[in-house]
Amino acid sequence: MIYLDTSVALAFLLSEVRRPPETIWENSLVSSRLIEYEIWTSLHRLGLSEVLSESTHALLGRIALLELSTAVLSRALEEFPKPVRTLDALHLASCTYLLDHGRRVSLASYDQKMCVVATEMKIPLIEL
Repeated sequence: MIYLDTSVALAFLLSEVRRPPETIWENSLVSSRLIEYEIWTSLHRLGLSEVLSESTHALLGRIALLELSTAVLSRALEEFPKPVRTLDALHLASCTYLLDHGRRVSLASYDQKMCVVATEMKIPLIEL
């Protein structure tokens, strides 16, 4: 199972140069429900929400969305190995929640700071 960070989803939707490998879509995908808000907010900001509406809905439909449960929110309040931004803390806490509950999950992210912290937290990374 792959935990999909917003940076990877947006790179795919926006057809960036650093697009994820096609093989990533062959896996079960999971993310925090935050991804939905982060994607739409970014697309609205860029004026692309109408143009990319169909592909965004299709992508989000392929991702199992993890709710921000009390356990996830509580973990996000704890200290991380290095300082992290709020939304990154919530994504890392969501990933940790899955691992703590016996799920085999690896993080896919283009955010280097997030990847450094994930590595220190023993969260496996997908090479992009």
